[in-house]
Amino acid sequence: MRVRGAAGVVHALLCAVLLTGCQVPSGQGEVADSSAARVLPSGYGEVFLAVDECSSFGTVAPTEVPCDSERAAARVVAREDGRARNGPPCPATTDFVLHISERRPAADEDGDGAVPRGYACMRKLRPPHPGDPGGGGGPRTIVGDCVREIGAGRVREAVCDGGAGQAPRFKVVEAVADRADCPASTGLYVRLGGERPVGCARPL
Repeated sequence: MRVRGAAGVVHALLCAVLLTGCQVPSGQGEVADSSAARVLPSGYGEVFLAVDECSSFGTVAPTEVPCDSERAAARVVAREDGRARNGPPCPATTDFVLHISERRPAADEDGDGAVPRGYACMRKLRPPHPGDPGGGGGPRTIVGDCVREIGAGRVREAVCDGGAGQAPRFKVVEAVADRADCPASTGLYVRLGGERPVGCARPL
């Protein structure tokens, strides 16, 4: 009886040791607090497409991705609420604008499932940059850009080197407050906006 009892104690101790060895310490291999699983890495996901965060390829329903991801295509250089036509202009060398509609993504600013309407000014992570002077695109026309006339008193940006078969006719050489401030060589006035809204363009 005494031997059987000792064997029983040893068996119980062995089971206890084995069971203890199977437990995972908190913070190693499991989530101790369920709320921790919802915490996103700092700078990614806390605000949908905040400044310095990156978007995936495409301008229709883009997703926010880490900037070092192979899916990252462009970085946010400015983020504004409301509609772009009513808000502050994007920085001069912005490549394109993402218009963000009210929707219900899986993650957003405060967890209520809604992202306010707004717009993000984007700069591509890799060239070519259409927003650069002479790049032929971007949401703003700036000094150094080239344009071609498209009729009805309107112009459209064109790559200054004449790429894509769209030869430019004029180049914006200066931005001034009033037309009278343009140099004598000006052949076209281009509306730029901002504090110096008149672009003085010379023929090419």
